[in-house]
Amino acid sequence: MPNRKPQKPKKEKVTYYDDYSSLADMSDVGAFGAQNNVKGNSPKPSGGRVYRPRATFKEKWATYFSAVKTMLLPMLMVLIAITAFFLVMYLISLGVNG
Repeated sequence: MPNRKPQKPKKEKVTYYDDYSSLADMSDVGAFGAQNNVKGNSPKPSGGRVYRPRATFKEKWATYFSAVKTMLLPMLMVLIAITAFFLVMYLISLGVNG
């Protein structure tokens, strides 16, 4: 009777799709060592490296502003909670000492 190993199930290849739910898509912005071309530009090899243009100020500002806009409401809620807690503790301390 030959000694057979149990067959392992074949792994499925996972395909990832971008759902555009991130704050800003920075996939077109890179530095040295990038594999893909940006906007159809041909790569410019310099010492074996591929250069991709860096982010402009407008792109950086858009990313920053979208992150701040996303965090504005939670930040305000935390500040209101901290202020309410401080006021309650302050009023309790007035009642104890007064």
